[in-house]
Amino acid sequence: MVGVSDRKQFRTLTPPEAVHDIVAELEIDAGAETVPLTEARGRVLAERLDAPIDVPGFDRASVDGYAVRAADTAGASETNPVTLPVTGTVHAGEKPDIAVEPGECVQISTGAVVPPGADAVVMVEQTRSGADGRRIETAVTPGAGRMSAGADIAAGERALPAGTRLTVREIGLLAAVGVSSVSVRAAPTVGIISTGDELVPVAETVDSESGQIHDVNTPTIAAAVTEAGGEPRRYPHVGDDFDAMAELLERASEECDLVLSSGSTSASAVDVVYQVIEERGELLVHGVAVKPGKPLLVGEIGDGAYVGLPGYPVSALTTFRVFVAPAIRAAAGVPEPEGATIDGEMAVEERFESGRLRYIPVGITTDGDGTRLVYPVDKGSGATTSLTDADGVVAMAPETRYLASGESVTVELFSPDVRPPDLLGMGSSGPGVSRLLDTVGGTRPPRYLSVGEREARSWLGDDVPDFLVVTDGDGVAAETIGAWTREWGLVVPKENPDGVTGLDSLSDDLRLVVQASGTGLRAAFDAVTDSPTGVTGPGVESPARRVAAGRADVGVALRATAEQLGLGFVSLGEQRLRLAVNPTRAEKAGIGRLKTAGWETAFDGLAGYELIDAPNSSSKSETR
Repeated sequence: MVGVSDRKQFRTLTPPEAVHDIVAELEIDAGAETVPLTEARGRVLAERLDAPIDVPGFDRASVDGYAVRAADTAGASETNPVTLPVTGTVHAGEKPDIAVEPGECVQISTGAVVPPGADAVVMVEQTRSGADGRRIETAVTPGAGRMSAGADIAAGERALPAGTRLTVREIGLLAAVGVSSVSVRAAPTVGIISTGDELVPVAETVDSESGQIHDVNTPTIAAAVTEAGGEPRRYPHVGDDFDAMAELLERASEECDLVLSSGSTSASAVDVVYQVIEERGELLVHGVAVKPGKPLLVGEIGDGAYVGLPGYPVSALTTFRVFVAPAIRAAAGVPEPEGATIDGEMAVEERFESGRLRYIPVGITTDGDGTRLVYPVDKGSGATTSLTDADGVVAMAPETRYLASGESVTVELFSPDVRPPDLLGMGSSGPGVSRLLDTVGGTRPPRYLSVGEREARSWLGDDVPDFLVVTDGDGVAAETIGAWTREWGLVVPKENPDGVTGLDSLSDDLRLVVQASGTGLRAAFDAVTDSPTGVTGPGVESPARRVAAGRADVGVALRATAEQLGLGFVSLGEQRLRLAVNPTRAEKAGIGRLKTAGWETAFDGLAGYELIDAPNSSSKSETR
């Protein structure tokens, strides 16, 4: 293991433009493969394809009518028709057994082989039956009503160029020229390796007290590789061990066209990937001037291309989307997706240190006038909810130090399929809020940010949310459209081994945890005691889950949470919550749906909850 004295600093950070060029020059071409035509849709031709046959392969009638010699129709009109005897019939799919002689005609079906001697076909609608034959009522020129052999595409002509993405149209052409299989670009195989001693596979249980976390990057990067046109190949998780890391990276480089690792890319003493690349290959980039994503590695190991992504999921997926996905698409022949952008105004001011290109995760909403507002949702590179609470990113140039409130910005959506929600709420969390929002109709579910009441009130001051869920009597100047109470108190193990009966029974040796400051339950707890506590996250269930896991003796929680987790509960009172609508958003369609939501059923059967006011009901609902 590298000692602290050997700690390596980042080299000079490479500009993002240079990193794009370096990654683009990596050799990740997967070659070509032959696939049946039935499996070719969406694939990209590896080489030019010439037509092996004429299409059509014969002179073909384009209409139902009569095959004629054009010269025999000269001067024909409705008032001066030319009568030609019908000497036979030719149907589609059969070989003609008759020729068209001068002064004669042959009845013919659409798609049938034009018989010898005929150089045109008269539409049946331009003829009439006559006593001595068919009366032709229009003059035609040679080639009328027929398609010559090879007129669609002739044998030897280029049917499709290399690099063509095969859609249903191209599949039809290939079928017409009799091609049953095609040579297409093979999807590059991308090896995916997550590193770090703290990582645990998603299907396994984490030991939070030991700092373990689930391996988020392996499944998410694999999905991103597939979306970019690559074929992901997952490798076992490897810890921060030099020899194990080197062995796995070298094996993956032999088996894959590109190797991606995530984590262990920074310059600390325990991050060893860059050391492996330097010793066993060539390190081309160690750090990029972008945030998130600074600890990016680019290099080669063995005969293979390598990119090392940062460990935090937001950083890993951001750098993958910006630098790696274009290279995978180029190797697979997949076109760059159409840029999906939305313009809007910054809802709040954002300040950062200058010097690096910054990608700010943002959400999108609209104010009461329909103006599109852009608000930051960046919780840090380690917060995966920054990916789901955001709709896209705003690129902030290295020389820019702040974005002013009201400033026009362009949001690069995560994909063209992103549809920002039309209803945005913030404030206290809990099962009652979740169940109520489940009943709100519309094609896009409401977005709700459980940021706690203090932060929600701050966002309301900036006119960002459409509604808030806050405790009663907090001074929020907003219309209340519904209210309920919830019972809160202390949760303990089911058998209550420490005999907790209330606040007075708490001793100093009991591990007590409560929500972070700024939340509704923390405010209720602080109002009745000043006991020192262990603080956990803002979620209402966090303390109870710590008690359930044996990592705390007592927690502050709701009766509903205690019953859900099978814990003991000591009541400390009731807390009144209200749903308050931002006065500037009262006319939004989403607010109308919120008012007609299933208030009466949302709290039904939810322990400790009582609905006391609802916008669509004149009565109260007892729901304890």
